[in-house]
Amino acid sequence: MAMDGLLVVISGPSGAGKGTVVKKLILEDVYALSISVTTRMPRTGEVDGREYFFTTKEDFEKLRDDNNLLEHATYVDNYYGTPRKYVEEQVALGKVVLLEIEVDGALQVKEKFPEAVLIFIAPPSLEELERRLVKRNTESEALIASRIKKAQVELGLISHYDYVVVNDSVKLAVEKINAIVTAERLRRFPKAKPRKCSKDSLPAERRSLGQSPIIN
Repeated sequence: MAMDGLLVVISGPSGAGKGTVVKKLILEDVYALSISVTTRMPRTGEVDGREYFFTTKEDFEKLRDDNNLLEHATYVDNYYGTPRKYVEEQVALGKVVLLEIEVDGALQVKEKFPEAVLIFIAPPSLEELERRLVKRNTESEALIASRIKKAQVELGLISHYDYVVVNDSVKLAVEKINAIVTAERLRRFPKAKPRKCSKDSLPAERRSLGQSPIIN
């Protein structure tokens, strides 16, 4: 019997390495990456249903109002959201759907999809997080300081998550998440009903000793 699918939500501060971890996880067949729906125009090379589901603002608002989005947000005058239908279809196929999203969105998902498993990817320390951001060499000192401040707020919300994985090694972080996913899927695996066993069906020596039957 195949194990059920699962929605796994992954969050963490910028620089914690969650994107790298997700890229490693998605290489395994059991995982499917969640695809967001957006009202922005497709960029060159983007395909509807691969990078995003592209839609109009009117259709997006209908999805939102009909409770067909697990979370949604507005960025630069465009809507972004996670379509409930796609996630549920993938879970029904037995896939572990990975949704990489910020903390605010993760909390929305947990409210609308309580069976989701929330995993927070944390840096070993704020000092290490700052070192990683500086090493990127893509952001100003002011922006790095802003990201560190935001990270402190996000770290203060980890109690809302089911698991916290400290990413001091991408390989180990991936292994830990795989272990979490396996445990969660086994926990949800349908339990076999105990077989009824009458006293007369037991071997004579066990009946005489009054032992309980062993149910495999």
